[in-house]
Amino acid sequence: MELGLVGLGKMGGNMRERIRRAGHTVIGYDRNPDLADVHSLQELVDGLQSPRVVWVMVPAGAATQSTIDELAELLSPGDIVVDGGNSRWTDDEKHAEELKAKGIGFVDCGVSGGVWGLENGYALMYGGDEKDVAVVQPVFDALKPEGDFGSVHAGKVGAGHFAKMVHNGIEYAMMQAYAEGWELLEKVDSVTDVREVFRSWQEGTVIRSWLLDLAVNALDEDEHLDQLKGFAQDSGEGRWTVEAAIDNAVPLPAITASLFARFASRQDDSPQMKMIAALRNQFGGHAVEKK
Repeated sequence: MELGLVGLGKMGGNMRERIRRAGHTVIGYDRNPDLADVHSLQELVDGLQSPRVVWVMVPAGAATQSTIDELAELLSPGDIVVDGGNSRWTDDEKHAEELKAKGIGFVDCGVSGGVWGLENGYALMYGGDEKDVAVVQPVFDALKPEGDFGSVHAGKVGAGHFAKMVHNGIEYAMMQAYAEGWELLEKVDSVTDVREVFRSWQEGTVIRSWLLDLAVNALDEDEHLDQLKGFAQDSGEGRWTVEAAIDNAVPLPAITASLFARFASRQDDSPQMKMIAALRNQFGGHAVEKK
């Protein structure tokens, strides 16, 4: 099938390549002309045959809103917009209603896989009407990991980004647990090779995971994380997860504590946040602050 892809950064550029490898046609637009196949949204829309599918991979909030507003004026009834960024699920509901008024379908898709997705595939959580999802399904199949799992039609509009938000909240708590354990091991005199302790956990233990593998990668690059400042950003989804928990009276003590630990990192040079920063850099290519 044909796909228009808006936003060709760390995620979008690799997604374009993976979709093309599956045999589909992708026309990509980015504000950086060195990355783009076309140089305007108008040119992108004109290059696609109807019914068109345009996948948006730009930062959540104002950038996504302005892109969808522009596409709403360029697309035709029967076309579909997919928001694959990290938008808040309440924004999805708003976008779906705005586009529905013009006869344009909308699907929200939470995408996980970071800089590794080109080779490993992306975990996908999508929400929307069955008929719209069915049109986009070949692209979902191209992006997902090989095998029976790795993608899900999570429910109606907003469900995809809500599921991805919860995924990221769990990710916060898991990274925090690894970071706290690493700091404690580093603190005591009796443990003389913390990196190899982490490596030993990669096989046969109940805490083995891809995040643990990435922690070992980070320690191989900088054994005591001496080159990092103990500061870790949050993308916003941890906050939204805690807000949703409050709205639904669901206790999330581990996820909430991990979010507040990141806030603490902005006050002091936290050893735990060195590990959080290293993990975010490993799986997502997120920037780190060097000393």
